[in-house]
Amino acid sequence: MTNNQGFFKRKLFMGATIGSAIFFIIIGIIFWGGFNTAMDATNKEEFCISCHEMEDNVFEEYKKTIHYANRSGVRATCPDCHVPKEWTHKMVRKIQASKEILHKLLGSIDTPEKFDEKRLQLAKNEWKRMKATDSRECRNCHDFESMAVAYQKPRARKQHENALKVGNTCIDCHKGIAHKPVHQLMDEEELEKLSAPNPDIARPNATLRAPVNTKQQKLLDLSNSPSKSVVKSVVKEHTVGLSVSDFGIDWGSVPDREITIFYPGQASMEWIFKGSEHGGKLPFKAGDRCVECHDNETAEMGLKIVTGERLETQVIPDKRGSIAVKVQASYDDEYLYMRYEWQDTAHAPVPFVDGGKMDPDNQVKIAMMFSDDNQREEDDFTGSVMYSGRVGCWASCHHDAKGMPDEPKQEDIDAYEQKDLIDMKQGIRKYLTESRTKVEVAGRRGKKRGGWNKLKSAEEIQAELDAGRYLDLIRYKAGTKESENGYILADRIMSGGEEVLFSSSLESGFWVIELKRKLKSDKAGDIALDFDKIYNFGFAIHDDYTNGRFHHVSLGYKLGFDNENVEINAVKK
Repeated sequence: MTNNQGFFKRKLFMGATIGSAIFFIIIGIIFWGGFNTAMDATNKEEFCISCHEMEDNVFEEYKKTIHYANRSGVRATCPDCHVPKEWTHKMVRKIQASKEILHKLLGSIDTPEKFDEKRLQLAKNEWKRMKATDSRECRNCHDFESMAVAYQKPRARKQHENALKVGNTCIDCHKGIAHKPVHQLMDEEELEKLSAPNPDIARPNATLRAPVNTKQQKLLDLSNSPSKSVVKSVVKEHTVGLSVSDFGIDWGSVPDREITIFYPGQASMEWIFKGSEHGGKLPFKAGDRCVECHDNETAEMGLKIVTGERLETQVIPDKRGSIAVKVQASYDDEYLYMRYEWQDTAHAPVPFVDGGKMDPDNQVKIAMMFSDDNQREEDDFTGSVMYSGRVGCWASCHHDAKGMPDEPKQEDIDAYEQKDLIDMKQGIRKYLTESRTKVEVAGRRGKKRGGWNKLKSAEEIQAELDAGRYLDLIRYKAGTKESENGYILADRIMSGGEEVLFSSSLESGFWVIELKRKLKSDKAGDIALDFDKIYNFGFAIHDDYTNGRFHHVSLGYKLGFDNENVEINAVKK
């Protein structure tokens, strides 16, 4: 006993005995164990939703997302996304959370109404925290280097590649992924600033993980070559009259490209530039073409829009959301020839039109637009028409056109001092940014989007036309057999002309329409097509007796002559 007492009383450091050291070690272990137990308890989902402010609001939203339930069965709980795993960062976050406890005690968010009033600010706080840490908690599960790009859609792969190169982090693009998308309430300038890339984390030479096996490589090849679709379309399985056509072309020996056009609803050029509504704003501004991200998902996009889930306020029941079209192109020394083939559809009456048909005389109309792909010296995009190299004919679709969300009232049009400069009697039609002094893109501070009442002078518009900054437009009405040739700049200018000829037929439930267009023309608004150049191209089809904006449209594609590097390759015959 004496020896033991002597041992425990032995001095160690600064007068402390072995006994006191052991005592404090035991106390420390108990304290540390209790502390960690408390930390563990507060890092569980049950703790996070123990107050009704969380359980009745954000938790209910989260339960409807893929982070809560998915095919893999891996669930990301509240702490996985909102609490750091590293001890130091975790302690900092816990200290920050004391402010949230204070507001709980003060009752500042104790009702759904109070919570919604502060929701945007609460979300901003979390987005800023995640951005400052390079989305650290997201990257616990989602890491660029671990992504199998072959299993990603082209849109996701392209955006992840851009993010690596310029320095974007997860939360820049994925706001609202687990909760209500309140970022849509933010001012566009503030949202753009919050989502701006951080050069400090940019990896310009980095690449996503390459396919590691044959299956992954095959998937990647298929996604990069939409003409080799995994799902066979009805157009691919059906061929109508691929023999010598009315214009003397043997289409059986001409390669085809399947393009799925889709129902666009009220999507506009301005909508493309609004990040709170269109997540592709960042890659688009970086220089990506719409087709690079969306070529394989137009059918899915069209279905969401035609049913009113997105971008459509006037739903036509049973209208199809997309049309698979087989497109072919050929040429000789004088003419460009094009052939379009697609399946007819059962009639879906339009509920807001007497008789159910917008254009009873024409079951089908087709229109196509061309612009050159020359680089403009003062801009960072290709094409004489602004952005046409990325969007094709979408460059002419604006938020204030007829039938669009910011369509002006007729009394405002009548009061516009330059209303007689173009034809505004039937409302605002398609126009190009080049014809306006300004186009409101983001709708900042409640402004209407578009630029219908910002016309340039007649002299300035003529200068744009002389410079070739217009979209060459061709249209055909299958019912009345009318061919129209024109262009779009300040307005849609249409007339007949021998420069374009069409033929059409409906056989065995499939439409076939052929075009014969002069390569060279001295008519205003006609683009001269040269064999050694590339052109921006897009087309639209009004099916089932529709009119106006209720059509199906393509993304922007490239047209060339004996050029395998473009989407639409015209071969000589």
